[in-house]
Amino acid sequence: MVGIFDSGIGGLTVVKEFKLKYPNISFIYLGDTARVPYGTRSPEIIKKFAEEDTKFLVSKKVELIVVACNTVSSLALGVVKKTSRVPVFGVIDPAVKKALMVTKNNKIGLVGTRATVNSKAYSEAIIKRHASMLVPLIEEGFIKGEEIDLFINKYFKDFKDQVDTLILGCTHYPIIKKEIGKYLGNSIKLIDPAVEVVDEISNLVKKTKHPKENYYLTDINQRFLETARMFLGEDISNKTEKISFK
Repeated sequence: MVGIFDSGIGGLTVVKEFKLKYPNISFIYLGDTARVPYGTRSPEIIKKFAEEDTKFLVSKKVELIVVACNTVSSLALGVVKKTSRVPVFGVIDPAVKKALMVTKNNKIGLVGTRATVNSKAYSEAIIKRHASMLVPLIEEGFIKGEEIDLFINKYFKDFKDQVDTLILGCTHYPIIKKEIGKYLGNSIKLIDPAVEVVDEISNLVKKTKHPKENYYLTDINQRFLETARMFLGEDISNKTEKISFK
């Protein structure tokens, strides 16, 4: 059983890639939707939330944990590893490795939440921009159309003609990867952390004849379920349960 957690819906990018490559693997997804976004919080609060998320997954007896949140991966991965009794994987190292592998001119960009961009986690990036407003938009279900195109132009224009590789440093952003790619064109290689971290755990996941998937949210709302249905291509409402942290 694999445990995956994120501040909200963004971690479903990891879920989608996970289900694509390992359809016979059981997993639990935790989305802290009542407290999303994490990227605007202080480091102390992010570490507190990360510890609570980790304790919940450990209580479910998962065999490994994927931190599908760049903010936690950049500021609180040590807390997760200290709290967990099982192997922990963040999304930063796999994404950086891939970016360094594919760049042809060492001009790598990063777009992420304010907390991720202000951290020192992505020292390889020569251009860094935060796009914190994209997270609530995506959480609200704006994954295509004029509204999201407007903000893509606002946040991604500085990367045009400046980099050849761009790390999508928030797992929410790959949900709108097609729209971002359409805006930037084929000359910039997009690095999706979800793809890279799933490849990273390939040797540790265990197949089962009867795979199960469960989704735990700290707030269940229709917007999340509708966006999940559009992105995953399936209705997960009957697999979703609400939890709370005391």
